Amino acid sequence: MNHVVIFAGGVGSRMGVQSRPKQFLTLEGKEIIVYTIEKFQEHPGIDAIYIACHPDWIDFMKSLVEKYSLAKVVSVVAGGATGQLSIYNGLVEAEKHRQGPDDVVLIHDGVRPVIDEDLISGNIACAREKGNAISCAPATETVLLVDGSHEIRQIEDRSSCFHAKAPQTFRLDDIIACHRKAMADGMTSFIDSCSMMDHYGYRLHMVICSSDNIKVTTPKDYYLSKALLKFDSGIVDE
Repeated sequence: MNHVVIFAGGVGSRMGVQSRPKQFLTLEGKEIIVYTIEKFQEHPGIDAIYIACHPDWIDFMKSLVEKYSLAKVVSVVAGGATGQLSIYNGLVEAEKHRQGPDDVVLIHDGVRPVIDEDLISGNIACAREKGNAISCAPATETVLLVDGSHEIRQIEDRSSCFHAKAPQTFRLDDIIACHRKAMADGMTSFIDSCSMMDHYGYRLHMVICSSDNIKVTTPKDYYLSKALLKFDSGIVDE
């Protein structure tokens, strides 16, 4: 079974919008998170979707699921105080529907709508073959390592540098066990799932994706995502 956990528990303070969390801002009349969910809804290999949502917006999220006929959404649950805890809440829901040790789960940001069927398929295939899959985009500029005083200590070979993005895909049993280990160790603020899995000694495997696979964090990201989604849809302004 192929599960998807979409986490959208934040408020998006860096967007500078007070009226609603960034995942519920609209692009061409449709909420960002709906674009994201639809990519998984429309993929033939996805069986079930679970959304970890900001607690104050659960009813609104459920109304969007109904409005856009997002039939693969099994449940909408409250997010946690951190992204890690929001993901865990979604994983707990996925575990309730677990069918066996081969189940995989794709973990994805609610505000990362510019993905495609090939990336989802590649994640599933890699995770089934190797145990996990991390979507990564090649670095396009020089990567520097600096110390605390901002002195450059090392210049990395750019051909070996990539940016971790999403989805990040794992065997369901592995990732939920890792989450529980982290919580037992008092660690609740890992920046993403691959960082947690690396911390606990898992070997990670890459699936290459486009640098267009951006997370909507700032106003600039919002307008860039709008342009990319319009381009993908074949919409051209006069």
